Amino acid sequence: MFRPQIREASKRFLFGNRSYPEIERIGDPHSYWGDIYHLLLTMPWLTFVSLTSLLYLLINALFAVVYSIGGGIATVNEYESAYFLELFFFSVQTMASIGYGAMYPTNLYAHSVVVIESIVSLFFIATTTGLVFARFSLPTARILFSDVAVIAPFNGVPTLMFRAANKRKNYILEAQLWVTLVRDEFSKEGEFMRRFHDVPLVRSHTPVFSLSWTAMHAIEPGGLLDGDTSESLRRDDAQIIVTLTGFDETLAQTIHARHTFKANDIYWNHRFADILLIGSHGKRVINFNQFNVIQPIDDPRQFPNGLRRFRGNTTARNGSNGSNGGNSNGNNSYENQPDETLS
Repeated sequence: MFRPQIREASKRFLFGNRSYPEIERIGDPHSYWGDIYHLLLTMPWLTFVSLTSLLYLLINALFAVVYSIGGGIATVNEYESAYFLELFFFSVQTMASIGYGAMYPTNLYAHSVVVIESIVSLFFIATTTGLVFARFSLPTARILFSDVAVIAPFNGVPTLMFRAANKRKNYILEAQLWVTLVRDEFSKEGEFMRRFHDVPLVRSHTPVFSLSWTAMHAIEPGGLLDGDTSESLRRDDAQIIVTLTGFDETLAQTIHARHTFKANDIYWNHRFADILLIGSHGKRVINFNQFNVIQPIDDPRQFPNGLRRFRGNTTARNGSNGSNGGNSNGNNSYENQPDETLS
């Protein structure tokens, strides 16, 4: 009765908010504990610290039981210790190499157990230290994707657009976007397949990514998404999978991030609100409060009080690198087009 709830609670405990494919495996029994190293690297920090601490206490409790079976542990006040709690603390002192001197082994059995526990302690501490270092050394990306994607005319062409932003105050070099449309299809022979279509972007690469990036796919006649509607995408269980990779200048490592837009996340005849603006002090402002805000294309654009639209020389069709405020060749302004990096 409670098995599904227990299974869901255990998944949240082990994996946190990470998303994994919800696929039922038949004929391939899969256990997350079969790949314990990957599990220990990917579980949340709270879960990792809790499991490591619990294992440490259980090992010491086990050795306390072993000490109590054979005896031979004395204290400075009495010859033989008979208390389990004292033996537990003696085990902790031995495993941590503390050695207060208040308790000590007195026979061969106790000395032998101390040797075994010292060896176990050596491997336990080395393994835990290695796992902690490996978890800290994993490269992470702070990439923000918009919750929704929109389809709206851009330069007279229906265009699929979504946003990405670098939440860190640094540069991602040689950033690259890959976009894939996944949907259910049937072949001419009637065979069902889950098919992947590469979605070409106006610009899929930027040499420096520091602020925001509006990715754009022009919907050409006869091309992807041409003739599609929200109903047809829901019928085909369509998803748009986005992968971003780049070289983090601070970490000096390659980072990656991914996001998925489902059919219900795509809005026709809407546009994104402007987020790259100019404040009253004359400096550029990126307004993350408007990052996911969309507006019908017929509505006039609105700007927060004290902010005005960023205007500069750029060529939107060529996808200028506006994430750093740089200008490209051309004299078009941002007056009638999105203000971030266009691609």
